[in-house]
Amino acid sequence: MATAPSARWHRLAVLAALMLAAFTFNTAENLPIGLLKLISDDVQVSLSAVGYLVTAYGLTVALVSLPLAQATRSMPRRHVLTVLLAALVLSSLVSALGSSYWLLMAARLVTALAQALFWAVMGPVAVGLFAPAVRGRVIGVLSVAGSLALVLGVPLGTWLGQQSAWQVPLVVLAGLGLVSLVTIAVLLPTSRPEEGHAAYGSAPDKRRFQIVLATTALSATGAFAGYTYLVKFLGDVSGFSDTSVSALLMVSGIAGVVGVTIAGPLLDRYPRRTLALPVATQAAGMLGLYAFGSAPAGAVACLVLLGGSLGPVFMATQSQMLRFAPGRTEIALAANSGAYNAGIAGGALLGGLVLPAWDVRATFLVGGLLTVTSFAVLLTERMLPPAEQGRQAGSGRTVDSSPAEQVRSLSGARATQPARIKR
Repeated sequence: MATAPSARWHRLAVLAALMLAAFTFNTAENLPIGLLKLISDDVQVSLSAVGYLVTAYGLTVALVSLPLAQATRSMPRRHVLTVLLAALVLSSLVSALGSSYWLLMAARLVTALAQALFWAVMGPVAVGLFAPAVRGRVIGVLSVAGSLALVLGVPLGTWLGQQSAWQVPLVVLAGLGLVSLVTIAVLLPTSRPEEGHAAYGSAPDKRRFQIVLATTALSATGAFAGYTYLVKFLGDVSGFSDTSVSALLMVSGIAGVVGVTIAGPLLDRYPRRTLALPVATQAAGMLGLYAFGSAPAGAVACLVLLGGSLGPVFMATQSQMLRFAPGRTEIALAANSGAYNAGIAGGALLGGLVLPAWDVRATFLVGGLLTVTSFAVLLTERMLPPAEQGRQAGSGRTVDSSPAEQVRSLSGARATQPARIKR
């Protein structure tokens, strides 16, 4: 039987492995952006075709997050995570060893399938390792790890690919995934996924669940309606050189890491404010770029606001899913991840329609107005009565709504957090 210090060490090691996995998945998703030219020249396809590797990845995550979470909801989390990380390792190696564009696309779609379920499972597993009072802080450190992918993972992977070959950083990602896989396979306990305190929302409420889900979709759509075309905006409107734009993108990424680092410890104490404030900041950043982006100083200030808000918005909605999930939390998290990725795809499409009709500044105006709409939707949560919690009479177990009920908010009894079961 593990002693208290060793048990605590095991929990911290598993949390570190989950953080490393989040970093690796996010880096794998976005790495082709930095390796665009290298892959295009080597595989002999157009730059836009390489860009489709990122687009197809995001769409896959958006479409399959919820179905995969539903299909695996009764499987032990250790087994699920082990399979997902094995898929990450193998698909990264196939991507590195293959020379065909379509083999590369197929391997990335396998990674996307694994990531779609990983984001749904990771939160409840990590939160379930620690006391309920620190849920927000656990989600915060996971978000910091994911945010570091854009600040460190993609730039370092790009540099490594430029110094050697584009396949090399993919092999490195496979190695990082293998470290996470072994740690989780050895140290994470095998238990029924519904047993832990993180398996159910702490204050289940279908209406609040819907509001947060709508906030996620609208804010992501608004953000990426403009953010997708940020490079063009900074060059054409703000007048920055290509070298300066690269540095500004790094500044935006650093602001994102700072944002989630600051917001993470506040999630447990101020759950409403740590979602409302980043959404409002995102709106201010986008509308500020539209209004003041032609002045370099104004553009930099608004870019910092925008970059610093993107990570905290998603992190805070994930934390709220753990509170308001009307049934199992991994289903709620999968729905939130799907809504976010759908927002990314929809925002890029919306911006692409606005761009030729008006100009690149208009993409930030439209995105900013959508973000304001998401903020208005979020405010309606304050008008709702306190969340009700009820248990099945005489059973001691909660009523678990079906996955469809969670997403569609069909009528029926609300599920609540079950009594904690000792492992």
